[in-house]
Amino acid sequence: MDLNTITEVIRRPSSEPGVDWREGDAWLAGGTWLYSVEQPGLRRLIDLTPLRWNSLDPSHTGLDVGATCTIRDLHAFAPPDDWTAGGLLAKSCEAFLSSFKVWNSATVGGNICLSLPAGPMITLTVALEAQYELWAPDGTTRSVDAVDFVTGDHQNILAPGEMLRRIHIPAHALRKRPAHRRFSLTRLGRSTVFLVGTRTPGANDLLLTVTAGTVRPVRIAFDTMPDARRLARSIEAVPDGDWFADPNGSPDHRRHLTRHFAEEIRRELTAGGPV
Repeated sequence: MDLNTITEVIRRPSSEPGVDWREGDAWLAGGTWLYSVEQPGLRRLIDLTPLRWNSLDPSHTGLDVGATCTIRDLHAFAPPDDWTAGGLLAKSCEAFLSSFKVWNSATVGGNICLSLPAGPMITLTVALEAQYELWAPDGTTRSVDAVDFVTGDHQNILAPGEMLRRIHIPAHALRKRPAHRRFSLTRLGRSTVFLVGTRTPGANDLLLTVTAGTVRPVRIAFDTMPDARRLARSIEAVPDGDWFADPNGSPDHRRHLTRHFAEEIRRELTAGGPV
């Protein structure tokens, strides 16, 4: 789509791009959503791709993902063998409602900052206990837990001009044992619910992440593996206003699916294999 309100594109931003920010600006990375709808409030685009931020930096502390890392590059990444939850990286990429052409441009940071309920990069990073590094226009930075970033449908904690710079996924989360369930109305459709459970090696805990069915990610932690009744009660405790409604499912439908798949995840992580 042509954005006919744009009067300028900043192709060579400062290495600290916040100093370039002014009202009516938008950060441009992949642009797959930005160019898909009208943007009447925008006047300038600041292109982040010339900054050439590293896409993926694995280390003994975990995985750093640059905000401009493409979905294609994340999907192609081969995690170390001891990162037992590393398979969630590719699985989450495959949950996109998009073609491989979009993967070549769409970015991890863009999907997170769009903050839609079905954003699979939100699911991935919340489930793996990630921290987001945010840059403000005044040069200050802050780190936030992924679960606290999205506050509602298409809503997040970013202040005007603030950007997501990188995502840090800790090694301890990547070494957990995972199980996931996803439901959509069609095989390649938008997620109606997307759940991930993880269990620490040598422990009997459970960290359950609920997304797509809720307007913001919900993470439920158990120090010891719950029984079916306790798990169901924890899902029932999610406030009614947090359940999402759109053509892909009503709140009641999504709550039902979440209870069903959460129990499957519990049984899988308890039994030691898929159920």
